Amino acid sequence: MANVIVIGTQWGDEGKGKITDLLSRSADVVVRYQGGINAGHTVVVNEQTFKLHLIPSGILYPQTECIIGSGTVVDPQILLEELEQLHRLGVSTDNLFIAETAHVTMPYHRLIDKASETQRAEHKIGTTGRGIGPTYADKSERVGIRILDLMDKDVLQKRLRWAVEQKNIVLEKMYDLPPLDPQEVITCYTEYAELLKPYVVDASLKIDEAIRKRLNILFEGAQGTLLDLDHGTYPYVTSSNPIAGGACIGAGVGPTTIDRIIGVSKAYTTRVGEGPFPTELNDCTGELLCDRGAEFGTTTGRRRRCGWFDGVIGRYAVRINGLDCLAITKLDVLDELDEINVCVAYELDGQEIRDFPSNARVFAKCRPIYKSLPGWKASTQDCKSLTELPLAAQSYLKFLEDLLEIPIAIVSIGASRGQTIIVEDPIHGPKRGLLNV
Repeated sequence: MANVIVIGTQWGDEGKGKITDLLSRSADVVVRYQGGINAGHTVVVNEQTFKLHLIPSGILYPQTECIIGSGTVVDPQILLEELEQLHRLGVSTDNLFIAETAHVTMPYHRLIDKASETQRAEHKIGTTGRGIGPTYADKSERVGIRILDLMDKDVLQKRLRWAVEQKNIVLEKMYDLPPLDPQEVITCYTEYAELLKPYVVDASLKIDEAIRKRLNILFEGAQGTLLDLDHGTYPYVTSSNPIAGGACIGAGVGPTTIDRIIGVSKAYTTRVGEGPFPTELNDCTGELLCDRGAEFGTTTGRRRRCGWFDGVIGRYAVRINGLDCLAITKLDVLDELDEINVCVAYELDGQEIRDFPSNARVFAKCRPIYKSLPGWKASTQDCKSLTELPLAAQSYLKFLEDLLEIPIAIVSIGASRGQTIIVEDPIHGPKRGLLNV
């Protein structure tokens, strides 16, 4: 039995969807514990592409139960569209469950999100405009609408009418936008509630039952470590906690139930939106990484910023999440390069620093110190084992292991399930700890 958390170690978009899909083969339950439709997982199965935003990647395995946990924020309209897409593709959603205590994204959240970002002008943070931040803000302010509120027509009508009236003041007075019709919103979300009702459960209780049965549980988050609200590059972050500690809160389980934490990292680095990015490449190499890696957001379609692998944020992710092992994705994107750089430290005001600075203004002044490694100039996409990789590719992976002081258990060399090398058992392999780093 193993309860495993899968964590993005960069700014999101690391390929967690593929790794979660791979690990879901041995999972009985997959739990999505935070985020909303501002993130997406792309999974390719038999040349068929699935783009998932709220539904856990494990839904593609009919025997796997998938739970949208309390820490997520649910946009019913998008969730229903996602369900419809899966049904059209012949995927059953009978094993999907939604936490009754998850908060709901409303139309006014989306309007406020977009208007607020526009109003920030040069201070914008790069939000997706999907209403995630305002939904979490209402949650913290204790005025949010939860899934369980949707299930009670009288409660929904009472709470939603008040909420729409309050948000209309903000829309009209602050953003000069037309007000919403409370009754239209109530009618629309009442219909959503009827369609979602069969999926709603007490998620924490259901997860606890799985733990007691000693089932295999996989906890998946959205975004990545550097977008964590408390521990990321604030204010250029998301509105929740993607790091490992957030899994326990968002799923409603105790930390002692977690057996293993697996980090996912690209063989290079990308980020979407605003904010400092020390290893960013604004040249032909950056363009090559973007084009070969198809670096466009699953949710927004925005072009991702690309750069060399950053070992400083990698070590930070190992520390802040307590990672046991690592999955490296998109190694094949580097196949054409003559030379590959890896950031091993930063230069800050003439001094070398090896630890990630928590102050974003300080971080913005950091300049990468690189170690140059030879490229392999050969395709890795058909390799079936670590030893089949070009020697320079093997050396690159070994360098990352030594730099981060953590074993690499999985190497992805393409988008499909079959283009994956299992170096060691990611779930039952050696446990990383103070005595065996």
